Amino acid sequence: MSPLPATTDSLIQAQEAKNASESISILYSILEDSSSSSEALRIKEQAISNLSDLLRQEKRGEELRSLLTLLRPFFSVIPKAKTAKIVRGIIDAVAKIPGTSDLQISLCREMVQWTRAEKRTFLRQRVEARLAALLMENEDYSEALTILSGLVKEVRRLDDKLLLVDIDLLESKLHFSLRNLPKAKAALTAARTAANAIYVPPAQQGTIDLQSGILHAEEKDYKTAYSYFFEAFEAFNALEDPRAIFSLKYMLLCKIMVNQADDVAGIISSKAGLHYVGVELDAMKAVADAHSKRSLKFFETALRDYKAQLEEDPIVHRHLSSLYDTLLEQNLCRLIEPFSRVEIDYIAELIELPVKHVEKKLSQMILDKKFAGTLDQGAGCLIIFDDPKTDAIFPATLETITNMGKVVDSLYLRSAKIMS
Repeated sequence: MSPLPATTDSLIQAQEAKNASESISILYSILEDSSSSSEALRIKEQAISNLSDLLRQEKRGEELRSLLTLLRPFFSVIPKAKTAKIVRGIIDAVAKIPGTSDLQISLCREMVQWTRAEKRTFLRQRVEARLAALLMENEDYSEALTILSGLVKEVRRLDDKLLLVDIDLLESKLHFSLRNLPKAKAALTAARTAANAIYVPPAQQGTIDLQSGILHAEEKDYKTAYSYFFEAFEAFNALEDPRAIFSLKYMLLCKIMVNQADDVAGIISSKAGLHYVGVELDAMKAVADAHSKRSLKFFETALRDYKAQLEEDPIVHRHLSSLYDTLLEQNLCRLIEPFSRVEIDYIAELIELPVKHVEKKLSQMILDKKFAGTLDQGAGCLIIFDDPKTDAIFPATLETITNMGKVVDSLYLRSAKIMS
């Protein structure tokens, strides 16, 4: 198709096209117009926006990548801020196409090289931050950390607070993925400090609260974590952000972890909870029911039925593993309480778990001094000892020695005063 003039009529012609392919062809023709008047540039910007939307809907990711290369001459005649907006918009469009993770990484690498050559520092920093986030999702942690380390020094020097909040948050998530909690907390504190000096958009504030909740939950401070998850949920819910469901899910997790599983049904049936009813909340309700009934069988059924929502979510999985261990210990202690000697096979039958699994857990509990006993593996029995009686003479002796020490110290001070 020959170039079309960059006018409003051409945009209308593209909108009224019979199909998406024809509309895309017309929009490409508008971009070929050589005019560089302010009106023509405005029309071309609109054409680029419409074209990226259509290519996204058609799932033509490679074509979006080619579009960025095609537009480089156009970027030289428009302001740098508008270039940054268009580039980020096209990268966002590619991100909305499923299964384009590798394409996004490749595209970001290309744009970083181009921005370096063109000395477009503002855009390069944001594309590098996006690249680090993509590498982190791809579990390429070492390269992501290398990019962030260089970027955070550069941005601190320029004092770009808004970008600094994003980078510090990303660094916190990265260190958390690497199980380095002290550095994850330090990066989050830096993000909060930078955020306090500027206006932070609600979505970004919600992200900060979500990360704070995750780190507090990791330290077993579930009450504080619940408060942060609630704040994040409020922010994301108001924005209709898909992360709202995860914030709500983690709120329910905190309730279960502090033995308040009965509150889960109430939260789900609340006005805000009903809006997000679905498989994610069903999974947490199943876990809450199993916890309320102290049933390992129901717990394992929930883990099996909702594997994607529970086991494949690393945050939920980590805490549920801890909860499962606690529940298993409580059940085993309850079962062995009436016995002084019992077959391991019988305990495994009662608790409906494999013998090897039960035997391993019992030996761990003995080593952790959860109860006094020993495993007779030859006979396949568990022998439970009576609780050893603590001899009162030892604490009393220690207390007497402590008091004598205080008396001697007092006498020494008095004698020192007399001698002086």
